[in-house]
Amino acid sequence: MEPWHPVTFSERGRGLTSDTVQLWFHRLYTSLGFAGCSSHSGRRTFITRAARKVSEAGGSLRDVQQLAGHASLAMTQRYIEGDSDAKRKLVGLI
Repeated sequence: MEPWHPVTFSERGRGLTSDTVQLWFHRLYTSLGFAGCSSHSGRRTFITRAARKVSEAGGSLRDVQQLAGHASLAMTQRYIEGDSDAKRKLVGLI
């Protein structure tokens, strides 16, 4: 049996495991009627949006990688969703 490790704490100071947090998000999204959402979908959205905006802040994808806590840029790239309109605009700029 694996030791119990809280990843965060509730307002009352109770430790919550990653499974507990995942279940909380699942129940919340289900009660709100959100389809296709998960505890991880917000993370994917944040990383994608950060990747699209990082150059405006004078940063690079390495900064997004560090914010995400990924050991490799390759892992961060797997989280970033492409955008066809942005690709067309980029080619138009060139």
